[in-house]
Amino acid sequence: MVWMIYMHKISMLGLWAGSLVCGTVSLMKLFSGVTSVIEWDLASLNSLSVVFVLIFDWISMLFLCFVLLISGSVMYYSGSYMKEDKNFNRFMYLVLMFVLSMAMMVLSPNLVSILLGWDGLGLVSYALVIFYQNEKSANAGMLTILSNRVGDVAILLSIGLMASLGSWNFVIYSYYIMDTEWILFKFLLMLSAMTKSAQIPFSAWLPAAMAAPTPVSALVHSSTLVTAGVYLMIRFSGALEGSKIQGMLLIISCLTMFMAGLGANFEYDLKKIIALSTLSQLGVMLSILALGYPDLSFFHLLSHALFKALLFMCAGIIIHSVGNYQDIRCMGGLIKFMPLSVSFMSVSNLALCGFPFLAGFYSKDMILEVAFMSWINFISLLLYILATGLTVMYTMRLIFYSLSGNSNLSVMMNISDEDKIMSNSMILLGVSAIFMGAVLSWVIFPEPYMICLNVMMKNMVLGVSLAGGVMGYMFNLLNVSYNLKSINNYKMVVMSGSMWFMPFLSTKKISGSSLISGVGVEKLGDKGWFEYFGGQGMYFLFKKYFSLLNELQLNNIKVFMKIFVVGLVIMLFVFV
Repeated sequence: MVWMIYMHKISMLGLWAGSLVCGTVSLMKLFSGVTSVIEWDLASLNSLSVVFVLIFDWISMLFLCFVLLISGSVMYYSGSYMKEDKNFNRFMYLVLMFVLSMAMMVLSPNLVSILLGWDGLGLVSYALVIFYQNEKSANAGMLTILSNRVGDVAILLSIGLMASLGSWNFVIYSYYIMDTEWILFKFLLMLSAMTKSAQIPFSAWLPAAMAAPTPVSALVHSSTLVTAGVYLMIRFSGALEGSKIQGMLLIISCLTMFMAGLGANFEYDLKKIIALSTLSQLGVMLSILALGYPDLSFFHLLSHALFKALLFMCAGIIIHSVGNYQDIRCMGGLIKFMPLSVSFMSVSNLALCGFPFLAGFYSKDMILEVAFMSWINFISLLLYILATGLTVMYTMRLIFYSLSGNSNLSVMMNISDEDKIMSNSMILLGVSAIFMGAVLSWVIFPEPYMICLNVMMKNMVLGVSLAGGVMGYMFNLLNVSYNLKSINNYKMVVMSGSMWFMPFLSTKKISGSSLISGVGVEKLGDKGWFEYFGGQGMYFLFKKYFSLLNELQLNNIKVFMKIFVVGLVIMLFVFV
C-alpha cells in the first residue's frame, strides 16, 4: 500500500538513477570508441539465425539517458496531475510499460527484436490515448493505432526482404544494404519512420493523440513515440547515402514542417499548438537527416526532447489552473498569477524559436546553416525559411493570447502555481533547457563544423526569426482590432487551419468509402452469392448427397437390384 501512495516518487528516483547510469556509460563509450553487443541465439533454421540482440554504444545509451530523465520528471509530475483520477495506478503502470518499450526499441539493432519495442509503443500509446474513455478519445486512439499499423506492416515486410542476408542485424549488414537493388527495402523503412514520426500524409494522428492526459503528451511528444521513427532512420542513415529515397524524404519532411507551422498559427487549442510544433521539429530532424547529417539530427532530437517536455508540463499546469480550459482565447494575463510556470514556459518557447544560447539554439542554428550550405533545391530552401519564420510567429501568438495581455477568464478562479510537486518536477528540465544545448554541443561535436556562408545567408536565420516575431505580434494586434477579418479569406484559412484537410482525409474519407463499399460487399457477398455458393449452399448440397448415401446404406433389396442392373448395362456397353 505504501508503494501505491509513493509510486510516483519511487518511479522518479529509479528512472533518474537509470538515467545517471546510462549517461555515464554513454560518455565512457563515446570517449573510448567501444561498442558492446549482447546476443542470444534463440533459433536456427539452415543458414538463418533468429537472435535477440542488445547494443550498448554512445548513441543508444545517450538517448536512453534522456528518455529516462524525462520519464522520471513526468512520473513525478503525474503524482500531482493525476492524483484525483480513480485509475491512477493503471496510468502509472502504462507509462512504465511505455518507457520499457522505448528502451527495447532503442537498445535493439535487430529488425526482429526491434518489433518488441516498436509494437509495444503502438499498443501502449493506444491504451493511453483512450485513457479517459469517451467518444473523442476512442476516435483519436483508433486513428493513432491504425496509422501506426501502416509502419508496423512496413517493418514486417522489410524483415522479409532482409531475410536473404541471413541476419536482421542492420548495424553489421548496413554495408550490403547500400546497393541500389535494396531500394524497396529503404522505401519500406522510410514509410515506417514516416508513420511513427507523423510525416505527410500520416500527420493527422499526432494532434489527435492530444486526447491523452497531458503527462503522456509530455512523454510521447518529446522523447519516445514520435522520435522512434527518427531514431530508426538515424540507425539506417549509412544505408541511405546516395539513395533516391533521400530526395523524397527531404521534400516530404520540408512540407511537413511548413504545414505544421502554418496550421499552428490558426489553432486555438493549447495542446494542439504544441503538438503541431512537435510535428514541425520532427520535419526539421528528418530533413537534415535526408541531407546526410545524422549526427545533427540526433543532436536536435535530444535538445528538442528537453524543452518540449517542459513546454507540455507548463501547459498542463496552466490547463489545471484555469479550470481545464484548453482554448488560449479563454486565458490571458497569466503572468500575474503564475510567474514560475510562465517563466518556464517562456524559456521553453524561446528555446523552440532558437533564441541564442538556449538548448534549441545550438542544434537549430547549426541545422539551418548546414542546410543553407548544402546542395538543396530552391523549394526546400524556401520551405526551411518559411517554417523558421512560422515557428516564431505561432510562439508569439501563444505568448500573446495566454501569458500576456488582459485576462479573458469568464470567472476568476484560484489561479496559482503553488503546486510544489508539479513545479519541482519542471526545475530539472528548465535548467536543462537552458544549459544542456551547450553541453551536448561540446560532447557530440568536440571539433566544430566548417560552415562557409556569405553574410546574407549567415544572417538569414536571425532575420527570418525577427521577421516572424514582428509579423506574429502584428497579426495578434489585428486579431484584437479586426476579429472577423479572416472571413474574407475563409477557404484559405480553413485549409491552413485544418492541416490541409489531412484529418478529414485520414478519417471520414477513408472510413466513409470503406463503409459504403462494405455495404455493397455485404449485400452481394455475405447475403448473396457467397451465401449461395458458400456456407448455406454447401450445407444443402451435402445434405442432399448425404441423404442419398444414407438410402444406399439401408440394405434395401430394391436398391441392390437397381445397382446390379445398372452395373450390367454399363459392362455391356464397355465390352461391346
